[in-house]
Amino acid sequence: MRKRTVASATPRTTPQRTTPGCRMSKPLARLRVHAMSYVVIPARLASTRLPRKLLLSETGKPLLQHTYEAAARARRPSGLLVAADHEEIAAAVRSFGGEVRLTSPTCASGTDRVAEVARDLDDADIVVNVQGDEPELAGASIDRAIELLDANPDMVMSTLATPIRSRAVLDDPSCVKVVFDSRFRALYFSRSAIPRARAWHDDLLSADPPHFHLHIGLYAYRRDFLLRLASLARTPLEKLENLEQLRVLEHGYPIAVGVVDEPTIGIDTPEDYRAFVRRAQAR
Repeated sequence: MRKRTVASATPRTTPQRTTPGCRMSKPLARLRVHAMSYVVIPARLASTRLPRKLLLSETGKPLLQHTYEAAARARRPSGLLVAADHEEIAAAVRSFGGEVRLTSPTCASGTDRVAEVARDLDDADIVVNVQGDEPELAGASIDRAIELLDANPDMVMSTLATPIRSRAVLDDPSCVKVVFDSRFRALYFSRSAIPRARAWHDDLLSADPPHFHLHIGLYAYRRDFLLRLASLARTPLEKLENLEQLRVLEHGYPIAVGVVDEPTIGIDTPEDYRAFVRRAQAR
């Protein structure tokens, strides 16, 4: 479920309402007023466009450490750890005092890696998946994803979105778009521009409320649903768009969407990393 952006600090949200008819991940009586939650950062040594990117250290710290420290600023989680696929990643996490678990090298995705760790988190109600290459993550975004599940016991999963104000972003297939209903439940995710305006004019990008939303690749799951997710069969739309979150919708599970402002850019390419280094050095 890779996505290039993560939210910045100031949430702009509409209160969520619980909705009838959705599947419930666990009986309401078992939910705490404030659910016990953990952040898990899946970390893979190999990467295609930017080799060994999580260990790049031109700022004086590994990229993964920046993400870990950013995630640690969230107030709601009870714990934070890295799910590593390689001892070299694990050693780097230990070197900066982080908590790490080694996972099977056969995990097919970051979601599978997070689920492997979640099996041992017996006291967890909610598990948040934070990408390892999101060094400018806002702790408030993690808190918001958790709050969405706390407030909506009929939701098994939550994620975030931010308004699109650029035609280039809207048309970029690497930038995943999301549409949702009036109760902020996801209707669809796509690499295409959705909704598709029948007649385009640039004022559509400045509309308030916004017409277009960029999906932010941060996910909060109820633990029991996360453990069940890997067993769900891959679906036609998931395969077509190569978006794992569509599997959730196609199997009939609801996803809550929180809208926040000012996305920051994940690190996918050498250009992304150089720009991040410049920003880090300027701070």
